[in-house]
Amino acid sequence: MGETLSPVTTGFNRSLSVVCRPDRLTGDPGAVLLREVLERSGIVPWITARLKDTRRQIDVTHDLASLIRTAVLLAAQGWRDHDDADALRHDPAFRLATSSAAGLTPLNGPGLASQPTLSRFTALMAEAGNLKILREAVLELAGRGIRAERKGKRMRSVTLDVDSAPIEVHGHQPKAEWNGHYAARIYHPLITSIAETGDMLDARLRPGNVGTADGALDVILDVVDRARKSFCDVAMVRIDAGFPSAALLAGLDARGIPYVSRLPANRVLDRLAEPCMKRPPGRRPAEPRMWLYELRYQAETWDRPRRVILVVKEREGDLLLDRFFLVTSLPWTRKLRHEVLAHYRERGKAEGHMGELKDVLAPALSSTNRAKTHWRGKKPKSKTSAVDAFACNEVRLLVACLAYQVMHIARRAMAQVTGTGWSLRRLRERVLRAGARLTISGRRMTLALSSAAAPFWSLLWPRLMALHWADP
Repeated sequence: MGETLSPVTTGFNRSLSVVCRPDRLTGDPGAVLLREVLERSGIVPWITARLKDTRRQIDVTHDLASLIRTAVLLAAQGWRDHDDADALRHDPAFRLATSSAAGLTPLNGPGLASQPTLSRFTALMAEAGNLKILREAVLELAGRGIRAERKGKRMRSVTLDVDSAPIEVHGHQPKAEWNGHYAARIYHPLITSIAETGDMLDARLRPGNVGTADGALDVILDVVDRARKSFCDVAMVRIDAGFPSAALLAGLDARGIPYVSRLPANRVLDRLAEPCMKRPPGRRPAEPRMWLYELRYQAETWDRPRRVILVVKEREGDLLLDRFFLVTSLPWTRKLRHEVLAHYRERGKAEGHMGELKDVLAPALSSTNRAKTHWRGKKPKSKTSAVDAFACNEVRLLVACLAYQVMHIARRAMAQVTGTGWSLRRLRERVLRAGARLTISGRRMTLALSSAAAPFWSLLWPRLMALHWADP
C-alpha cells in the first residue's frame, strides 16, 4: 500500500524521522481484553436473546451483538461520542473486539458501525421493552461478576447505596431542567450501587427538576428483588438525608428491607437533641470528641416511632457542637449505635464509585428530539416522527453503566494481583490505552503490546481467565 505521508525529520533530533503508514497499529488494545470479559460473562447473548429487533433484516449490516459490543467498548475506552466510531472505523483492535465473526473476517468486513448506525441502534434500544432489558443487564452483569469471583457462590448480604447523581448537560435536551440547588441545567438520575464491591446495579434517568427521592421507592424495591434473585440473600438499603419520606420508610418496612438513612433536622428533633448538646465539664482534649445517643422519634407523617441515633461531635476551632441524625430499622440487638454510624459512613465508597461513573465514563446525554430528514442520503417519502430523545439519553447512561461494570471487573482483578488500589482512570491509561501492533502470518494474528502495557497484561490476563463464570 505504500506510505501516505513523506517522512518528516524532527528538529530536536535529526536522526529521528516520523512517517505515516497504513500499518495495523492501534492505541486501544484494551478493547480486546474487555471483549474477552464480555465473552466469558455471557452477557451479550443474554441481552440479544431478549431484545426485539424491529429492523428490516435485509438492510442489516451489523447484528445487535456487534452493536452492543461497539457501544460498550467505545464508552469503556473513553470514546464518548458516536462520531468517534467513524474515526476508529478501521482500528484493528476495535474491529476484532466488536465483530461477531471469527478469523480474519473482521479485518476484511465493513469496519466499525458508523455514527448514523449507532444512533439508530440507540433509538432501537430506547423502545420500552428493549430499554427494560438493557437496564436489567446492568445488574445481571454485576451479579455474574460477583459470583465469578466467589467461585459461583452468592453473597450472604450486601448494602445497596441509592443516591442521585446530577449530570450537567448543554443544549435543549428533553426534560433537562435548571436546578437551583446545583446551579446548572441537569438531568437528575437515580443510581444504585454496592459500596462493598463497587458494582453498579441500576440507573434511572429523571428530569432535572425532580426531588431527590422522586420515584426512589419503586426503584429500590425493584433492585432489591432482582439482587436477591441474582447474587445475594439479604439486601440492605443505605440512603442520604434527601430520601427518607414517610412513604419510602413505610414501603421498606412493609417489605422487610433493612435500612440506614441520614435524617434531616427539624424543630422536634432539635428539642430532643437539646439536652445532649452540652460539653462535659473539664478542659477540651486535643482530639475532637463524639457522642452517640439513642432516641425514639415519630414524625407527623410516619406510621410509627422509629429508632433514631443522634450523633454529636466537636469540630476543631468551633465553639458550638455539631450534630446530625440517623434513622434505621435495625434493632440495637443487631447493630449497636456506633456500628450503625460506622456502617453509614461507608457511603463514601459508593459516592466515590458514582463519581467515577460521571468522571471517567462521562456519559454524553446529548440526544434531542429531531425528526428524521434523510434516509441513506435521500429524503424519506413519508414524514417520520421524532425519536424519544429522553429514552435515548437513558440508553446512553445504561451503556455507560455496562462499560463501568466491564472495566470494574478488570479493575478488581488488577487490584488483587498487584495488591494495590486501581482507579478506572488508571486502568484505562496504564492498561487499556496503549500502543500495539497487529501482525498477520497465514491465518494467525498476533497483537504485540508496547513495553509499557505488557507487564500489566501478563498479570491481569491469567487472573481474568481464572474467574468462574456461570449462568444463574
